[in-house]
Amino acid sequence: MQISINARIKAVRKALGLSQRAFCRGIFLSQGFYAQIENEIKKANDRIYELISTKYNVNKDWLLTGKGEMFSGPTPDIELEQLIEIYKELDPLFREYISLQIKQLLNVQKRGKKSESKKT
Repeated sequence: MQISINARIKAVRKALGLSQRAFCRGIFLSQGFYAQIENEIKKANDRIYELISTKYNVNKDWLLTGKGEMFSGPTPDIELEQLIEIYKELDPLFREYISLQIKQLLNVQKRGKKSESKKT
């Protein structure tokens, strides 16, 4: 049984592990309009298909026809994108603090890998 384009759009969102709100923000749609797409009240248009395909690396042929693989390449790193958005909202002092913490964690990780490689 062939699923509808609207159901495939919802499947993309779920595969990415995104809320409706986060998914909509990525493709510049209101959550209300997007909810109507998922509930098959409204239909998406070519612009929306293109945005989904481009933003989330979705195979446009799969999106339109259901044929092929869902993603046309690596799935976007949603968690990283969300962290970047949060980081952008921080005051410069907090950004500096976060950057220092990340660098320190990276050093700890590198030291751990070096000590593991010495054991083998």
